[in-house]
Amino acid sequence: MAGYDFWAALMVGFLGGGHCLSMCGGIVGAFSANIPIHHRASLRFKLPYLLSYNLGRILSYCIAGALIGFSVQFFAVKSHIVLQLMHLVAGTMLVLLGLYIGRWFNGITKIERIGQFGWRFISPLAKRFIPFKHPLTALPFGLIWGWLPCGLVYSTLTWAAASASPSAGALIMLGFGLGTLPAMLAMGVFSQQLASLLNHKLFRSIAALVIILYGLNMIFSTALLI
Repeated sequence: MAGYDFWAALMVGFLGGGHCLSMCGGIVGAFSANIPIHHRASLRFKLPYLLSYNLGRILSYCIAGALIGFSVQFFAVKSHIVLQLMHLVAGTMLVLLGLYIGRWFNGITKIERIGQFGWRFISPLAKRFIPFKHPLTALPFGLIWGWLPCGLVYSTLTWAAASASPSAGALIMLGFGLGTLPAMLAMGVFSQQLASLLNHKLFRSIAALVIILYGLNMIFSTALLI
């Protein structure tokens, strides 16, 4: 099941790439401005910075997935109903995510506000690593920015929590992070082709329906076990 969840999370990350483009466009712009000026114009020199940043970002997702999976595992051992409730929450979050990606309902943006309080204390730490002197200095920058409040991340984290396992939770978030990588790299190298695809109305609608159906399947499968 963990392997299946990895590939499903990878799909969700990729299908949600349009959200990454709108949510993180400004961040990537600021990131690029802090790359040494003699490295900005060449993809050959710019790419190591982008890969390092995204490695840090994905690593932060894996850490969060492992932590939340471990936390729920502790309670799930004591009460099986906790695990079932987490599956229901995860399914509901995926449905809300699909509705948001389809631009049919923006309720998930309210959930993003939950993390704003803690983010005010975390984000200043990133300033210590800019401007970048070497590609490796972009890794801790990405590690910090991986905690940016994001409905797409939160939706997948509830899924990681439902796994009730630190290793499975980390694997789900790894799949999700890798799924978002094309969109994030596209922003870094100004690939308008991928950006146009991810924001195309038809693609958004198909992506939204796929995620909604997956979430509904999770809800109904869990409901039958209660």
